[in-house]
Amino acid sequence: MANSKHKPSLDVMMRALGDPLRLSVVRQLLAVRGEEKACGTFEHGVTKATFSHHMAILEEAGVVQARQEGTRKMISLRLSELKKDYPGLIELVERTCVKR
Repeated sequence: MANSKHKPSLDVMMRALGDPLRLSVVRQLLAVRGEEKACGTFEHGVTKATFSHHMAILEEAGVVQARQEGTRKMISLRLSELKKDYPGLIELVERTCVKR
């Protein structure tokens, strides 16, 4: 599992962002401009189990972090770490945000 002391490889990061659903999660988090988003509020068209699987991949790759708040799981983008470890990546994701 990724943490602030260990930067995931570029391969791991690109695989995490290489799925349309996971990329959508990152874009939804970018849209809230650094704020947290409750896990149940993401727009997606998959089952809860499938969505949880995708969230685990993002968390393991160090893209997002989660914290429990009562009964809700709050998700945030690890923006400062991503910008430091992968300069230009977040800007590229923002620039290529295309509605389909």
